[in-house]
Parts: sequence; C-alpha cells; structure tokens
Amino acid sequence: MLVASYKNCLMPLSIMLSLWLLNTHPSPAQEKRQLPEGDQCIICHQEEEMLPADFNENDIHFQQGLSCAGCHGGDATQDDPDESMAAEAGFVGVPSKAQIPQFCGKCHSDINFMRAYQPRIATDQASQFYTSVHGKKLQQGDPKVADCSSCHTAHAILPAKDPRSSVYALNVPATCQKCHGDEDYMQDYGIPTTQYDEFAESVHGKALLENKDTGAPACNDCHGNHGAIPPGVASISHVCGTCHVNNMQYFAATKMAQEFEKEEIHGCEECHGNHAVQKTFDDMVGVGDKSVCTNCHGEGDEGYEAAKQIRLNLANLVAAYDSAAAKQMEVQRVGMDDVDIGFLLQESHQSLIQARTLAHTFDPVQVGGKTDEGIEKAREAHALALREIKDSKIRRLGFGVAALFATILAVALFFKIREIEKKR
Repeated sequence: MLVASYKNCLMPLSIMLSLWLLNTHPSPAQEKRQLPEGDQCIICHQEEEMLPADFNENDIHFQQGLSCAGCHGGDATQDDPDESMAAEAGFVGVPSKAQIPQFCGKCHSDINFMRAYQPRIATDQASQFYTSVHGKKLQQGDPKVADCSSCHTAHAILPAKDPRSSVYALNVPATCQKCHGDEDYMQDYGIPTTQYDEFAESVHGKALLENKDTGAPACNDCHGNHGAIPPGVASISHVCGTCHVNNMQYFAATKMAQEFEKEEIHGCEECHGNHAVQKTFDDMVGVGDKSVCTNCHGEGDEGYEAAKQIRLNLANLVAAYDSAAAKQMEVQRVGMDDVDIGFLLQESHQSLIQARTLAHTFDPVQVGGKTDEGIEKAREAHALALREIKDSKIRRLGFGVAALFATILAVALFFKIREIEKKR
C-alpha cells in the first residue's frame, strides 16, 4: 500500500482515500463474488493439478460463485469422487460438441435464472445459434463448426465489455480469425480465408484495430453474433445502413436498388466491397479510371452521363471550397479577422458532405442542388477574404504614411535641436 501511495503521490487525497477503502473494505458485491468454502471440485483439481488448461480465475461464472458443479453438475460438498460425480448427484461431465449450446442454454435460456444477474440480458442465444450457419451445420453433425466455447472459451469467459475478453470489440476479428483464417481447417467449406487480412486493411479495420475505435464495426456487427450468417441481397443494404443511414435511404429509393435486387446483386457491396471496404473518394464517382460507375455503365447510356455530371458537380464545389480556404489562410497570415470566413467555409464543407451522400441517389439534379449551395457559401467566404486582404493593404499603407510622417517629424526635430544647440 505504501508503494502504491508513493507511485500515486500526485493523486488527489480523495482518490487515494477511495482506493484505500476499496482495498481494505470490499463492497457487498465483491464479498458476494467469493466462492463458497469447501468446494471439493476446486480443491481436488488444484491438488491433482488437473485444472483445465484455459482455466482463469477471472471467469465471470467463477467470480459469481458458480464453480465446476454450476455447469457440470455433481455434489461439490463431497470429497469422494464416486459420490461427487455420481449420476444421482446430477453430474453430467463434459458435454459433447453437439450438446454445448443446450448445455450453456440451461442457464442462459432461463430468464428467471438470468434475471438475478442481468435483468436486461437476452435469453434467446441458443435459439438464435440454431438459425446460424454454425448452428445448422452442428445439427447436421459437422464437428468443426463453432459452438459457444469456440468464441467465448470454456473456463475463461469474461464479459464482452472487458478488454481481456475474447469477444471484446477489439478482439472479435482475431477470435473469428482462429477458424476463418486457417486454410487447412476451412478447406472443406469452399470459402475464402483472407477476410481478416482484407478487413485489417479496410477503413473499418484501421478504425477498429489501429485507432482502437470500438464504435467501428467488427465481424459480428455485419454477420450477427449468435445467429451469424452472411448478409443476403435483401439485407446487406440494411446491414450497412445500421451506421450509414442516409446512404441506405437514398439508395433504397432508387431504380438501381430495385434492379440490383432483381439481379441478386448486393447493393453496397457492389461498389464498396465487403471485407476490404476502403475510404471513399470523389473519383469513385464519374467516368474516370478510378470510377466504379464504369464497371456497369458505358459511354452514351443514361447512367454514364449521370455519373459524369455528378462528378463534375462535386469537382466544382471542391474547387470553390479550396480556393476560399486558400484565401482564408492568406487572411490569417496578414493577421486579419477570419471568423466569419471560417463559418462560411464550414457551411460549404457541410454541403460537400451532404452532396457526397446524395450521390447514392444517382440523381445529378439533387446532387447539383446541394453543390450549388456549397459553392455559394464558398464564394461568399472568398469575397469576404478578399475584403479583409484589401483592408489589410489599406491599413498597411496608412501605417506606412504615418511612419513616414513620424520619421520626417523626428528628423526635423533633430535638426531643430541641433540648430538650437549651435546658437547656444
């Protein structure tokens, strides 16, 4: 405690006192988490060095007082193995892979039982699991698919909000990667094993894995958790629309969305990809080399011309904004007021963001209306900047004239003083 106090000597006294109380006086919740004394399962497995390889004393069940018998059954008060692990005592042992979902579901599907721990927790995980690809294949006898313990572990289960948990947001991709990135393990399923590498290089992956932004999507945000399944044609835009709401709504109202569904083409994925989604840029729209529009549209058709006009609208706004922003920097260099210029540029940039979103309408008129608004604000900012620069030049001229007059006055005064001194 002295060492801790020394290391935290700069901490406020109230915080240090709180830490001391926490260390010396456990809260009721902490006291409740202590395992009952005399748990023969733990005692025997520790003495015989037979604790499971993945055993972790921070396991949420262990911390809540649910020991071995809580899951595996038996009588934890008996030190005789024959009595403690007797069928009469409810001992079920290690479940088979096919039994694991129902094994966990004994508690997790019982709302009355779970309410004592988390009143708002969902209790349909097991039923959801059987709707997933994993669950369906498990019922078909596939021994390789994921079950509850594959993702949550068996004896080191931590809450999803715990950074050490295998299902913590930052750890989910690596958890899925254990199976889905193993070529040998996945060779019987005919699906790629490059998802993790692609995701790690995507805009979502960089936000999650590099920037530690837990608001960025991981595998389960798109595929689901217990009911994990690849998004279908009808659902993929809704999956993306969970975050990109306006984009989804604009796209859903277009003729293209209807045609995509008829042709069984995945909406968002067709232009943006799935696991390797990159940060968008204006050249994705239009008819240039980097355009995705030309993957389907050729010169002369309606879509080609619409894409060309939308790109031109965006380019005009970007040019107007950049020009005004350059003038703002000039205003800043000469030390003039740029506050109003900044507000106008903010409005112009907001119009640019909205126009880029409106590109999902595939309508040059709607995009053009928004870019025109942004161009108008940029021009106002540009004109205001020019006035500030002009005022700066006038002020400098005035300062120059005043300085010259002061210099002449000083020189005249100098000679007058010399004249007076000579007379003396």
